[in-house]
Amino acid sequence: DLAIDFAWLYAWLAERLTVSHRDARRFPDAPPRPIAILVPLWQEHEVIARMLEHNLAAIRYPSYHIFAGVYANDNLTEEAVASVSARFAHVHLAVCPHDGPTSKADCLNWIYQHVGLYEEQNGIAFDIIVTHDAEDLIHPEELRWINAYATRFDFIQIPVLALATPFWSFTHGVYCDEFAEYHTRDMVVRSTFGCFVPGSGVGTGYRREALEALARVSSNRVFETVALTEDYESGLRLYRLGCRQVFVPLTRLGSSGRDFVATREYFPQNWNTALRQRTRWVMGIALQGWERFGWAGSRSEIYWLWRDRKGLIGSPLGVIANAMFLYGLATAMWTRLTPLATELTSVTLAFQILRTAIRMACVARVYGPLFALGVPLRLPYANLLNAAATIQAVVRYTAARVQRLPLRWIKTEHSYPTRASLLA
Repeated sequence: DLAIDFAWLYAWLAERLTVSHRDARRFPDAPPRPIAILVPLWQEHEVIARMLEHNLAAIRYPSYHIFAGVYANDNLTEEAVASVSARFAHVHLAVCPHDGPTSKADCLNWIYQHVGLYEEQNGIAFDIIVTHDAEDLIHPEELRWINAYATRFDFIQIPVLALATPFWSFTHGVYCDEFAEYHTRDMVVRSTFGCFVPGSGVGTGYRREALEALARVSSNRVFETVALTEDYESGLRLYRLGCRQVFVPLTRLGSSGRDFVATREYFPQNWNTALRQRTRWVMGIALQGWERFGWAGSRSEIYWLWRDRKGLIGSPLGVIANAMFLYGLATAMWTRLTPLATELTSVTLAFQILRTAIRMACVARVYGPLFALGVPLRLPYANLLNAAATIQAVVRYTAARVQRLPLRWIKTEHSYPTRASLLA
């Protein structure tokens, strides 16, 4: 983490001391190319109509179409999408040819085929494909920025941030903390130094040529259907094909306020749903990724594979470290330490203070200083949640492999903001 801190500081200084191509505001006049937004759905009838209506009103881009994919046995979601598509000519219903649910990647693949069919029937070609989910608030400037970056890159990832929730909402607050830090620091470092950039599943833009390259090498499976985290895998596959990738730095529009060019959404707000989602992330990124991709590649690629998988050990150890810390406070253990142990614990405490301070700074930038004061309280809770997800992922993954069963995709329940939240 300290190495990433120094790399982040270097990238920050370089961005301000040189004229960089990374800010879309420096080339806003890129001709607008047609963009297709893919939205895979399963039992999203309660949120999808509001999602479509809000984003159709908010997006400031002249040439885009939304393709919403539903399953034949999900009539309520199909009716919700059809009600919107009947009023807006650039919203299209894409029905998968089989019952669901299968996986997000499978649904995306069939939506992509519908895009090709629409192009043939209407004489249009979409140069850029963007993926989103049913709970997303798409930033009004997102498509313009993706279009601008697509003049130089094949894969563009817009930052993702959790919508603000009350201070006492600990589970959702963990998502606020983690995404604020990860999409301020780690993803910037990966992109700046030419390492592979994983997709975040939403706010991800692909040049059409990049997706066609994926189709050619994978029997027309643009998104890998067996992958539990197809977004992460797509980023790695494109990197290995030599495609240029970029993570758009988290940028504030205007001199004040917190209007960042980012996809906003509500994440799980209780323990069980968060545990289910994080278990899938660990199974897909750490375990299935290890199985499917091993440890091959360049040294920088292997380094980031290690960082993405080290939570298999680090998450459980984090809980043990928290317990030891509390035990040490309760027993005044520092009064009985040897001089060497005192020096070592002083160093590790300094590292922990630095880590917490950096996270608080990232969170304060997005959510304000008051919310950032809760970071030290949410850190032990986050450690416990991540450790539980890691243990559950290892158990489920091992059981599936022993029984020779396919890994099952676990859908996350989605919620959409109220009108009051949307006004802000």
